Amino acid sequence: MAIVATCLVSLLVCCGLAWWQWDRFTSANGTFQNLGYVLQWPLFGLFPAFMFWRIRKLRQKAESEPPEPAAVKPEVPAPRPRPDTPGTPGTPVTDEDAELAAYNRYLRELHARDEQAAE
Repeated sequence: MAIVATCLVSLLVCCGLAWWQWDRFTSANGTFQNLGYVLQWPLFGLFPAFMFWRIRKLRQKAESEPPEPAAVKPEVPAPRPRPDTPGTPGTPVTDEDAELAAYNRYLRELHARDEQAAE
């Protein structure tokens, strides 16, 4: 009951503000911005009523539907390296791969230094 009263009060207040903006629009120094507010204020006043209606509909839908069983996630095996992946046996190493391997070695060294400094 309090929610309905709040919705009605907000609608009345916003309609009053729309009327005030209409008076400003029709005055000598009124602008089209005031006319825009005339159209916006009633929408602002209707918004609480819309939210109340929407929440009721969602609650009714949630109560009427049976709960879904928990989905069981299938176990996904760990990916296997492809035979043509650089670094696997039998794969030729190109210049670009050598640069990447050197960079990865550098990163491993930095990580090892950080681990030693943390201890």
